[in-house]
Amino acid sequence: MKKAKFVLSKSKLLEQYNKIEKICNIISYSSKTNPIITKILEEKTDCWFSIHLKNELKNVKAKSRVLFLAQGWDQNLIQELFDFGINKFVIDNESDLEELLRFLDKNDEKIILFLRMKLRENTIKTEKYFVFGMNHEIINKRIKELKNNSKILKLGLHFHRKTQNISEWDLKYEISNIIEDEVLEIIDYINIGGGIPSNYANTNEDVIKSVFDKIKELRGWLKNKNIELIIEPGRYISASSCKLITHIKCIHEKNIIVNASVYNSDLDALIVPVKLIVEGELPKNQGHPYVIKGITPCSMDLFRYRVYLNNPKVGDDLIFLNAGAYNFTTDFCDLEKLETEIID
Repeated sequence: MKKAKFVLSKSKLLEQYNKIEKICNIISYSSKTNPIITKILEEKTDCWFSIHLKNELKNVKAKSRVLFLAQGWDQNLIQELFDFGINKFVIDNESDLEELLRFLDKNDEKIILFLRMKLRENTIKTEKYFVFGMNHEIINKRIKELKNNSKILKLGLHFHRKTQNISEWDLKYEISNIIEDEVLEIIDYINIGGGIPSNYANTNEDVIKSVFDKIKELRGWLKNKNIELIIEPGRYISASSCKLITHIKCIHEKNIIVNASVYNSDLDALIVPVKLIVEGELPKNQGHPYVIKGITPCSMDLFRYRVYLNNPKVGDDLIFLNAGAYNFTTDFCDLEKLETEIID
């Protein structure tokens, strides 16, 4: 019996990577998006890797390329990270910053340090999303305090809006209005995080060009201030490099049941939510509407609530595009983790 699987194209992956490389100074791939891609990029590129937990470090051989985003750490963890050879850190609160400064006072280590800042998100939903970072008053104050610390080789500013954000990209305007000129003269980097949107059935592909234009504007402005621009793309690089190949098990009353579940392939459909494009789907006036349902008994196990197709049949392949981002799995109903086949 055929099994569902992911198919990852290295050539498509590198094509996406090259698009980002043209608009920034440094790429730091967000490894949590798809750790299989981390291993390919380590071999094929010179990018950094944004890592959030010690467990993730197994995916990177060259630990010196890790940018570690701290969250509730202690002296023991900091020592472990230095023992791995990691010296680039992002700090998003003053408690973690003080913990790091205490460590540096007692040890002969030198670091590259980013302070993470909150940016207002007009689209954020109350009580659904946690907003990381310190307010800009604290950022301005702490950067000026840290500029003469001999243990800090370079200083940077970091921020990151949530994924698939398509409306809040006037970054030059926002930064210039909240970060003091003195601070802009001190810092070496600005890291805008990720959030560059990818194309899904419920997003507007035309918006992506305007996002790139805004990033280019920001980079030009920063270049005049001798500040390097870092981007942490995860979704934009990984999503379109990967297809999810499923097979139709059953069709009834315009409902298609496939041999996979969002719970072991596309949790993005529940969390963000984004809806994967189906290869060969038709405009509304050219096909018949179908629901594509996962194999589990959960009523939320829906890949697409409505997609227009032309006479699909039991046993056919049903292929989802842009499926490479956040394709992590759960053990709901003892679902198997899907294989990823790597091609070209």
